[in-house]
Amino acid sequence: MMLKPYFSSTEHQFQFTRQQASHFAKKVAGDFNPIHDEDSKRFCVPGDLLFAVLLKKTGISQKMRFNFSGMVSDGVALHVESQSSQMSALVDQSGKEYLLMQRDGDVCHDPIFIEHVIQNYVQFSGMNFPHILVPLMEQQQVMINCQRPLVIYESMEVEFERLDLSQPEVEFSGATFDVNAKRGVVTLNFTFNDQGQLVGKGTKRMVASGLKPYVQSDIDDLVQRFNDRKQQFLAGLAQAA
Repeated sequence: MMLKPYFSSTEHQFQFTRQQASHFAKKVAGDFNPIHDEDSKRFCVPGDLLFAVLLKKTGISQKMRFNFSGMVSDGVALHVESQSSQMSALVDQSGKEYLLMQRDGDVCHDPIFIEHVIQNYVQFSGMNFPHILVPLMEQQQVMINCQRPLVIYESMEVEFERLDLSQPEVEFSGATFDVNAKRGVVTLNFTFNDQGQLVGKGTKRMVASGLKPYVQSDIDDLVQRFNDRKQQFLAGLAQAA
């Protein structure tokens, strides 16, 4: 299973080491956000990894909405709490909620289908910087803090027309950036296509805080640092192979 190397299970609980979470972000999602670095002081587990483990444990429904409400650090034991037949949450031992899932319609528990959807979605999701976010910032003439970049995963919605699918592929279908003073909401739209047919759609929302006037040289430096870190990581993997 694609997810097996990226979390550890004990009875009904599971947790993540910094290396597991960081390697998922970089190797699976192509996400080089500094907060997912193993040595980051602000380290947190990628929201897409939380989403992926929840789907693995509960299956895929025709209609799902995910709300992220907390940042998970390494070593935090989580479990799935079923609040109703249509609502489940990832919570820690004290009951603190980090991710809420609302669902409706048919449910599929086929592990091959679930893994395919997870891998396609998180690879798309990891593209948000720089490929999608930078053009949006330039268009709006605002930017995140390039020295302490932080964009928080807020929510995600997915809807399939049916679940008897083979290998649905995620395709980007546009994005918006709604700015209000120093805060902005980025909405990424995407579709699922299977053998040339549109079979589903979804949206991902992220919140960017501390926005400031756009400076091209600062953005260029941020993108260069992103690309340098990516190349260093990939070179390290090649040497270790």
